[in-house]
Amino acid sequence: MKLLIPVSAGVEASVKRQLKYLGYGDCPANEGRIAVEGGWEDIARLNVFLRSGERVLLCLSAFSATTFDELYEGVYSLPWEEFFTPHTHILIDGKCVKSALMAIKAAGGVAKKAILNRLRERLGVSTFDEKGERAVVGISIFEDVATVTLDTSGDGLHKRGYRVLSYDAPLRETTAAAIVESSVFHPEKPLADLFCGSGTIPIEAALLAQNIAPGLLRTFDFTAWKNAPPVLLRAKEEAKDCIIRGKQVDIFGGDLSPRAIEIARFHAKRAGVQDVVRFACADMREFHSSKEYGVLISNPPYGERLSKGENLKELYVGFSKTFRALKDWSCYFITSYMGAERAFGKPADKRRKLFNANLECCLYTYLGKKPPKNLNVE
Repeated sequence: MKLLIPVSAGVEASVKRQLKYLGYGDCPANEGRIAVEGGWEDIARLNVFLRSGERVLLCLSAFSATTFDELYEGVYSLPWEEFFTPHTHILIDGKCVKSALMAIKAAGGVAKKAILNRLRERLGVSTFDEKGERAVVGISIFEDVATVTLDTSGDGLHKRGYRVLSYDAPLRETTAAAIVESSVFHPEKPLADLFCGSGTIPIEAALLAQNIAPGLLRTFDFTAWKNAPPVLLRAKEEAKDCIIRGKQVDIFGGDLSPRAIEIARFHAKRAGVQDVVRFACADMREFHSSKEYGVLISNPPYGERLSKGENLKELYVGFSKTFRALKDWSCYFITSYMGAERAFGKPADKRRKLFNANLECCLYTYLGKKPPKNLNVE
């Protein structure tokens, strides 16, 4: 089967590295999706193990569709009766780009009609209560080619299951994981997030350091489909066998807000990393460490994340001073504040455009000195 993994802009390389680590080789990316070949076992493994992919889609077909009749026939020809029952709650998720069919609401209606008519004929039923399992059918029409997918994940893969309490403008888990994975962080190196908020970056770093699969705590839509074999348990057992416990890891999360620290500790406990991450209510200007070759990774305040009365420039100047006092540390921070690099006092070694909750941001990278090879922290 052909599987498609949607990825956010700027994290494609991270997802491709994760896929290679999982044994899928060098997978091609196109139009924000990475393609993988696999079976039901791979659907389960990808949903459980992927840290930065947004979801896993099962690609059913791709065909030319310049008219509603062509769209109807292409969708109708697919074996929906193998997946759905008369109780399946069928949802349509569609988009049209550079195509003759640009009325996505109408295209979705045509696709839903084709699916239901096929089910009526093949299942011998006339009514559908749609009170059962959820199934999200994707209809993506790009340059007059319609791609039909089934969403095996259901809820996006950023919903790990541990973050249940809300806090101001949190960083998406999949984005946080991609930043950590792309950094020079290593389990032998200390890591600190000085603006930790609800704890996403330290928790994702702890999950990575212990090789804990992010999908262990949740379920996925494909398990309720009519023809899906019971493969999820096997994937989760594999994930449990891969966990590395007992390793000494130095991960710290600090924030000025006591409420943020309370939430972060609660989330760390739900994620099973409460013994790995230290959280404290602290001012980032007072952070120091005698350890070398550490990593700062943060999502500092900007715009809507800024408390009333604070000055953005002063905050980033203070953050820069804290970083410069850390011997041979590296620093990564994501922000939409256009003056961040200037306030930091020097050009970044790398810049990458990322999005946080549809807000365009930049990930700035300041690399410290490389550690000696004999320290084994590369």
